[in-house]
Amino acid sequence: MKNLKLLASAAVMAIAVASVPAYAAGVSACLITKNNSNPFFVKMKEGAEAKAKSMGIDLKAYAGIKDGDAAPQITAVENCMARGAKGILITPSNDSVGPDLIKARKAGILVIALDTPLADKNAQDMTFATDNFEAGKLIGAWAKGQLGAKAHTARIGMLDINKDNISVDVARDTGFLTGFGITVPNGKILGSEKSKRVIGHETSNANEEGGVKSVEDLLAKDPTMNVVYTINEPAAAGAYQALKKAGKEKGVLIVSVDGGCPGVKNVASGVIGATSQQYPLLMASKGIEAIAEFAKTGKKPEASKGLTFFNTGVNLVTDKSVAGVPSINSKDGLAKCWG
Repeated sequence: MKNLKLLASAAVMAIAVASVPAYAAGVSACLITKNNSNPFFVKMKEGAEAKAKSMGIDLKAYAGIKDGDAAPQITAVENCMARGAKGILITPSNDSVGPDLIKARKAGILVIALDTPLADKNAQDMTFATDNFEAGKLIGAWAKGQLGAKAHTARIGMLDINKDNISVDVARDTGFLTGFGITVPNGKILGSEKSKRVIGHETSNANEEGGVKSVEDLLAKDPTMNVVYTINEPAAAGAYQALKKAGKEKGVLIVSVDGGCPGVKNVASGVIGATSQQYPLLMASKGIEAIAEFAKTGKKPEASKGLTFFNTGVNLVTDKSVAGVPSINSKDGLAKCWG
């Protein structure tokens, strides 16, 4: 009986080993995020590590210090090339990392940008991302609908990452303005709109501290500000702190993009009016799958139909729906964050 149990245990172990795709064993991959502090990138790392472990892939994770700081990412790309990585997943801080990624591609490494595409198409094989323009457009249309007839006299403050025209920053920013009904002449440059409704664009560095400082500066320019667009939910949390300190938190709509669990809870509590929910765990896990497929067959991932990138989806999360703007409520948003 004891021998039968040992044989059964060995059989289970054999099945478990067999369940890991043979082509993934020994494959090396890298994940390079903008930082390790933003919950968005923390969840992305979790997704990549879980999928890599399930497929037998040796994954090494690297991160920059803050948004816009590309130097640590460039060093990480060089390290990935040196260790013989088959694929690199990266959320590029800015386009200065592009030349090194081109070198990596020429060396036979699959390069997938996550969330943030690089301007040079040769710097990545594919981008796995939210449709960031659509994400911005949804919160813009929602804010316009909430204001109704008052939308044409709105006073809007814009909290961007910085002034570097990072692709994800520009896409969300211009998407929001477009959804709100404001014309953007140059969809590749922040601040190209000429609308008097826009008070200004401030650098938030996509974090809470930057959100506080940005709103303080915008309120100094125009105390009647009644709409605040934020690049992400940490910046939105900072924006609310600044508004509350100034006694203006009740009359100002805050909109954002991310859809993380803390952000969705802020929707439920009324801190954020609406946010566009992304799925970073899905971005990362699909990226790992693409590297495994590339290692096995040499096949590279393809873009979603009608797009230039692989679309991982977006949902508007709000408890105050607007006619004609598709959305889910905060309860459903909490069930989905961050898939």
